[in-house]
Amino acid sequence: QVQLVESGGGLVQAGGSLTLSCAASGSIYSINSMGWYRQPPGKQRELVADITSAGRTNYTDSVKGRFTISRDNAKNTVYLQMNSLKPEDTAVYYCNAPEVVTTFGLLYNDAWGQGTQVTVSS
Repeated sequence: QVQLVESGGGLVQAGGSLTLSCAASGSIYSINSMGWYRQPPGKQRELVADITSAGRTNYTDSVKGRFTISRDNAKNTVYLQMNSLKPEDTAVYYCNAPEVVTTFGLLYNDAWGQGTQVTVSS
């Protein structure tokens, strides 16, 4: 079993900053890509950013220059530093690991965290 646990959400004023963390636990041998998604109220879930184990990053256009994704491979943890937050960033943020190689040599597909609420007030 693989579990992802997010933390760091909350309420912040526009222009403020928050840092989200997501720790993966379980019988993990390696994780290739890890990412952050968000789901605003009444809208579909969308990719915010992702990062490979080698550190290559990808961002959706609306957060480029404001958000930074990073990871600590030794801790199986991914972070999302969010600066210059806007009310439209309000959403539930989810951590995702599309493929996890377990210590049993098996692939665990599409692991998701439970989500953490980020609310940006104007």
